[in-house]
Amino acid sequence: MTFTRRDFGKLAAVALPAASLLAKPNSNFNGVQIGAITYSFRALPSSAEEVLKYCVDCGISGIELMSNVAESYAGSPAPAGRGPGGGPGRGPDGPGGAPVAGGRGRGPDGGRAPMTPEQQEARRKAAEEMLKWRTSVSMDKYKAFRKMYEDAGVKIYAFKLPPTLEMPDAEYEYIWNVGQTLGANHITMELPTDDKLLQRVADYAAKRKLKIAFHTHGQGGASGFDKVLSASKFTALNFDVGHYYGVNGQSPAPLVEKYHDRIASLHLKDRKGPGSAAEDSGQRPGGPNMPWGQGETPLKEILQLMKKQKYKFPGSIEYEYDTPEGSDVVTEVKKCVEYCKKALA
Repeated sequence: MTFTRRDFGKLAAVALPAASLLAKPNSNFNGVQIGAITYSFRALPSSAEEVLKYCVDCGISGIELMSNVAESYAGSPAPAGRGPGGGPGRGPDGPGGAPVAGGRGRGPDGGRAPMTPEQQEARRKAAEEMLKWRTSVSMDKYKAFRKMYEDAGVKIYAFKLPPTLEMPDAEYEYIWNVGQTLGANHITMELPTDDKLLQRVADYAAKRKLKIAFHTHGQGGASGFDKVLSASKFTALNFDVGHYYGVNGQSPAPLVEKYHDRIASLHLKDRKGPGSAAEDSGQRPGGPNMPWGQGETPLKEILQLMKKQKYKFPGSIEYEYDTPEGSDVVTEVKKCVEYCKKALA
């Protein structure tokens, strides 16, 4: 007997109620909530049920949820930036939620080749279809999504669907409605470089009284952080300590301490510093991502700081290093969880 991916999803859904009778996951270690961004599972099938199973298997009790997992469950008409295995693709600003139609190859210089007129038209139509769906869909499926996850012991503390300047107000309303319905206390997006976008999202977050938290790559430091945080008291940081160290070669711990009251969540990963090895396959500057404990990012110091100061924001595992031969994504994420547990003992 053969099974399709849909069949596996159905089997997972049936298995979840039984699993919920067992011990629920708990990744709060000595007062520090450790979670994961579901982007970590991008190489695997990514139905809502499958992603929940990965979280439970890894012992993860809190997540930053990527939009593709939630929107496909709610019946979205088009993939939300799909990558390998049905996971979210990486756009120019990192993991995103914009619909993508038609693949793009590489140009002679290794960059993205310009889209053909046919690809541009396909993208335009997909965006129109997605907008129509987003501005008419009921929140009932998202309520069911939240219940399924919370019944299994997994809390959604952040939702990632990056707002853009091009989106109409109705689409902003949709993003915040979904985040609120899922129980998230902040929406995440890449740190904006456009002042108009910064002010628009800051104003909308203030209107809804639900924070927008900016994910950082190598940017930041006092001047960059102060600018985005001054836009509204409802702006916050989704500070990536691995990216910061990998690009700057400096400990992020002083910035975590300085901005702790404006950090909504951290991204945790281990990287080597700049110039220590080949740079992330040319995708971004800085040292390479490494299995935890083999890089140079002071993860243990940061986790101990969170424990000592009793910071309430979660630390999200973002699995980005290459999966070692003979291992798999879930096994490696489990290792990251165990690293955190030992570091916080």
